[in-house]
Order: sequence, then structure tokens, then C-alpha cells
Amino acid sequence: MLWEECAEPFGRADFDRRLLHGGLPDLLLAETKSTQLYAEWIDSFYARDILELFRVRNREGFLSLFRLLMRWSGGQVDYSRLARLTELSRPTVRTYVEALEIAHAVHLLRPFRGGGGGEIVSRPRCYAFDTGFVTFERGWSRIREDDRGVLWEHLVLDALRFRHLDEDIFYWRDKSGREMDFVVRRGDGHLDAFECKVNADEVGRAGVAALRRRYPLGRNYVVIPAAREPYRIRRGEWEFTVCGTRHPPANLD
Repeated sequence: MLWEECAEPFGRADFDRRLLHGGLPDLLLAETKSTQLYAEWIDSFYARDILELFRVRNREGFLSLFRLLMRWSGGQVDYSRLARLTELSRPTVRTYVEALEIAHAVHLLRPFRGGGGGEIVSRPRCYAFDTGFVTFERGWSRIREDDRGVLWEHLVLDALRFRHLDEDIFYWRDKSGREMDFVVRRGDGHLDAFECKVNADEVGRAGVAALRRRYPLGRNYVVIPAAREPYRIRRGEWEFTVCGTRHPPANLD
């Protein structure tokens, strides 16, 4: 279930529940978070989708990799480190990650590059398919203040993928560490930028300023969980539209 499909009105308890339990209906609606159900789902996923379809017989190595990817969800993929920690070869790690992506268990988000220097160009970010499994692998039984940001990114990415082709969605970061959570490529050289914030007041201007010096065409958004209707804010010379995931960019001109 997308965040926008969850019960209204918005409440912190409802939001934290969606982050903690994930979006699979049976798990989301369960009264308590049963770690056994998540573990059983992972075992079933391996037997049904991986062993049967991809003939991956190294169950221990495969599940070790899958669990690491869920634990580190939202971060950049380091194939060499994953190989060391799982005791798999680097080519095997790549093969297993590709199988996970084909099975829609993870999504690799590529960095956007426009051909100039100073941008991150090669290392993708890996997002697990569901926040409930991220929190399960991290051993979280509740959502703390600092946990909401990276988990909210997952829900915003879900909404963007629902409305755009995967090949048009990227993240952007330069080698100085300035970044935008997501960018969506549109026609005629336009690049829309998205920052994911639980509170719109937290958005800064360093990332958008660095992006717009390179790619001036496009719209800037801050996506928050509690937005009722879109509104606009400014950070220096840059204007952002603050909106929720239910407000597709096409309706915000």
C-alpha cells in the first residue's frame, strides 16, 4: 500500500505504524509486529521466487546478502564490502543483486549525470521494497525521531515509481556532498528535484543551489507526509512546492 492509500486523517501514530510495519496489507493491519511473520516471508520468498526461478542454491549466502541490503537500505551499494561480509565473490554479489532487482525485492537507484565533472556517476543506491522489512532487519520495535527521514524516502520513492518510469528517476549528488534525494528527468532538458522531509522547515538550499547551477530547468519539491494541499516556500532565491505523495507533479504547475 502506498502511503496515500493509508487511513486518513494523518496522525503521527498512523505514520509511524506504516513505517514500522510496512505496506503489505496483512502485516500492516496486524495488531503487533510479529518478527516470525517477516522471517517466514523471507524464507518463502527465497524458496518461491529465488530458488525456483533463478536456481540460486546458496541459501545462506543469498539471504545474508538480502538481509544486509535491507539493513543498509537507502545507502550506496558497495559490492566489494558486500562480498567480504557475505563471503561471496564480487561477481556473485552482482548476480544476486540483479536477481533481487528482477524479483522487485530491491530497487537500484542510479545517480543522475549530465556529462560534466564533479558528480557521483557510478554507484547506485539500493532501496528495499518495503519499510517493514527494513525495520525488521534493523531490529527496531518502534520508530524514533531520527528513524523517520530515511524510511520516509522509501515511501516517496514508491510514489514516484508509481507515476514515472524507473529509467527517469535518479538521485543526485556531487563530490562535495551536496545532494537531492530524488530527481525526475522530463522532456526538453527539465529535471524536477525532490527533497523528502518529515517537516518542510528542515529543507535547506545548498543541494538545490548546486543542482540548479548545472541544471537550471525544472521544478523543486519538498514532499512531506502531512501535506493537505500544496503550498510554496522559498529558501533564498529558490522556490519549493511543498506537497504530499498524493499530489502528482503534473498537477502542481
